[in-house]
Amino acid sequence: MANKRVLITGAAGFLGSHLCDRFIKEGYDVVGMDNLITGDLRNIEHLFKLKEFEFYHHDVSKFVHVSGPIDYILHFASPASPIDYLKIPIQTLKVGSLGTHNLLGFARVKKARILVASTSEVYGDPTVHPQTEEYWGNVNPIGPRGVYDEAKRFQEAITMAYHTYHGLETRIIRIFNTYGPRMRLNDGRVLPAFIGQALRGEDLTVFGDGSQTRSFCYVDDLVEGIYRLLKSDYVYPVNIGNPAEITIAQFGEEIIKLTGTKQKLIYKALPQDDPKQRKPDISRAQEILNWEPKINREEGLKLTYEYFKSLPQEDLYRTAHRFD
Repeated sequence: MANKRVLITGAAGFLGSHLCDRFIKEGYDVVGMDNLITGDLRNIEHLFKLKEFEFYHHDVSKFVHVSGPIDYILHFASPASPIDYLKIPIQTLKVGSLGTHNLLGFARVKKARILVASTSEVYGDPTVHPQTEEYWGNVNPIGPRGVYDEAKRFQEAITMAYHTYHGLETRIIRIFNTYGPRMRLNDGRVLPAFIGQALRGEDLTVFGDGSQTRSFCYVDDLVEGIYRLLKSDYVYPVNIGNPAEITIAQFGEEIIKLTGTKQKLIYKALPQDDPKQRKPDISRAQEILNWEPKINREEGLKLTYEYFKSLPQEDLYRTAHRFD
């Protein structure tokens, strides 16, 4: 019997590439799709020799077609860091709207189940803590983050519309801060920015007074949650993340200790609409998926640091800016 076949968009990105690995390991044939606007073929080059993997260099904001059966679709195509979506705001909006619309239509044609990757950014700068799936969010639609936040909120809305109107099998995951190997040092997010600065011998830049919080989930835990959600019967959004909360200043001190550097924290003005708190309530994932993170931050950071240390020098010096 032929293997089941899954289409993964954003396949050359951080999360997409790990999902390709997981589904091949689970015995699927994987079709990876990416326009490489932020993805990197190095993340999936180890898969090109496999008969179970094929790659389409394509922008899902345009018409999507793949020959043959498709059983599942995982839509992970989108810029996901502030540096990216501030640089390419129109493309960010298009992949969340047109791209999602195209893939939902494609899922109907193929009679495939589709999981869309939403984000904790749908909660904006939250007034509820920790954030539950019932919280509607506090988002500035015309602020600098609006192009990403509102693209994801629309993505959730059109996904639910396809489910209720067309009876399409849909799943929605809300991803909280995730880290691990294959993150880009130059993507502007706090963890790779801190490690990159430490490796370059620079002081670590904290925006604001450092009291804002984040909760970091290791990528293997996230992928497990995604896999379980796809296979579940639950159609409403599910938070997947690690509820172990830490302030940015404390996190900077952890990175300094991890890297053994002698840098200090320096403070700069907080960007507009930067969320003050970020912590998932994962009760729903625990109840419905029997999921919770297994890898603690100390262990995950060691693995991630070893990956960053192994990168070529040109990767290390390709970035010097961050906008949290």
